[in-house]
Amino acid sequence: MADASLSAPAPKLTSGFRASLPVLFLLVAGFLAPLVTVAAYAFATPKSFDVFRSFTLQNFAAIFDPNNTVWTSFVWALALAFACVAILLVVCYPIAFGLNKVFGKWSGLVSVLFVFPLFVSENVRLYGWVLFFIKNGVLDGALKWLGFSGGPELLYTPGITLFGMVYVYLPFMLFPMTLGIAMIPRDLVDAASDLGAGRFMIWREIELPLAMPGILIGALLTFVLSAGAVAEAKILGGQSVITITQDIEVAFTYAQNWPMGSALALILVLIVSGLALTAMARLDLDKILGKR
Repeated sequence: MADASLSAPAPKLTSGFRASLPVLFLLVAGFLAPLVTVAAYAFATPKSFDVFRSFTLQNFAAIFDPNNTVWTSFVWALALAFACVAILLVVCYPIAFGLNKVFGKWSGLVSVLFVFPLFVSENVRLYGWVLFFIKNGVLDGALKWLGFSGGPELLYTPGITLFGMVYVYLPFMLFPMTLGIAMIPRDLVDAASDLGAGRFMIWREIELPLAMPGILIGALLTFVLSAGAVAEAKILGGQSVITITQDIEVAFTYAQNWPMGSALALILVLIVSGLALTAMARLDLDKILGKR
């Protein structure tokens, strides 16, 4: 009697799985493999390249050493990221509301104006602001031409670093927020108005909750990007504050201590991903994507 297991047909791959294989390959090669490599380096011997051949916690012990001040870099990076998100929430909401309700046929042009800077390199745009704020630059020269003594010393300060982050990441907050506001049914707002609800009550009870998925996506995207920002602190801030991404860059370049840089990067990934997953848990993706 033939073995039943030998005669059983081999399991067939579904068409959906076969169609997803290119995407899965790209995810593994472009995301998972580098992340695994960084994680492996984080446990390698300090100042070596013994990846996958050694395992030690010395890098993390050095980071968590009370005498190590690297945590100030984490604090600066996260504080600037939270401040950037808070400012953009206030700045972008009126613009997003205008794109949906006020600008009318001009909404497309206004949107293009916000998208157009993305076609120019971020570093080029930031150096443009350096020329604007630097002593004897555009702002300083214009104020002197108007009879003032000159412009304030804004360049190379934490404040100008935050300004650069707000400027660079504004589109990443604006357009998800615009999408969220576009999801608000007009007839629902009209019905609330007919029933006597005031403008503030309509905004608080109807518009804000319905737009919240888009707002949260914009805030999440902005936070993740700004937590890893480095060009703003180096170009505009002049390293007046040192963010964790700068420490990671130094570890991988000048210090040639890849295990330490990987350990710092792994901790940053865990912190940011933990905050991101907490926010994602509050999002109803089916509702956002219109599946129900």
